[in-house]
Amino acid sequence: MSAAERRPEGCDIMTPSLLDHPLITRRYFFPFPCRFPDPCRVEREGAVLGCRHFRVDPAALTIVHFHGNGETVADYLDDFAAAVAALGCNLFLAEYRGYGMSTGVPELGRMLGDVPAVIAATGQPPERLVLFGRSVGSLFALHGVAAVPGIAGLIVESGIADPLERLLMRVSPGELGVTPAAFAAAVAAELDQRRKLSLFHGRTLVLHARNDVLVDVSHGERLYQWACEPKRLHVFSRGDHNNILAVNLDEYFRIVGEFLAGSRVPM
Repeated sequence: MSAAERRPEGCDIMTPSLLDHPLITRRYFFPFPCRFPDPCRVEREGAVLGCRHFRVDPAALTIVHFHGNGETVADYLDDFAAAVAALGCNLFLAEYRGYGMSTGVPELGRMLGDVPAVIAATGQPPERLVLFGRSVGSLFALHGVAAVPGIAGLIVESGIADPLERLLMRVSPGELGVTPAAFAAAVAAELDQRRKLSLFHGRTLVLHARNDVLVDVSHGERLYQWACEPKRLHVFSRGDHNNILAVNLDEYFRIVGEFLAGSRVPM
């Protein structure tokens, strides 16, 4: 199968993918081990993912959170988990291959293939799920809403609209043994953010910092433009890529809380 050939949404990406190239793994991802109590283990081909599940109410919404690069589940166990619980929601912190307590290697194609299994591990129906992707986690959250029909909501914080741009900052097509056109086609086949958003018809919230110098605010603006209604964009005047939550804490969770209140399914 050609690396540039399109795979159906939600399929198990275990066939060879250019996105699993070792050079992309080494240069794009920054995994590190970190232990924490009571992991929720999700078994996958070639890896066991060490996630964490916080349960508040089985009838409440569950947020499935995909963290940023250079982070692990352990970074969200305390204040973030407490804030989500205060909003009356369950929280499932997704982990990636090679990060935290997970085994395996962070190969991008396989990580996309892990997303439906992570969603299934919540034990909740799609209409009670909100996928939340921060930074590189936006790749997995958008993949999830496109792959699993009926997801209630999507939150994207400091998200990526153009994965090809981000990958080309770390690798060149020639280093991967392909032409620029072939590389662009391979990325588009699995990481077309605009197409994935077009497949999702739940509620969408896009959060970004105006002064984000790592992932420019234009990425958030494009994601918002591509999303289907109902949708909301909030650009914070304070903070940057790495401290957007810390410096906007009250406003951040007020906006998230308003969004979640509108995403609840009537009993």
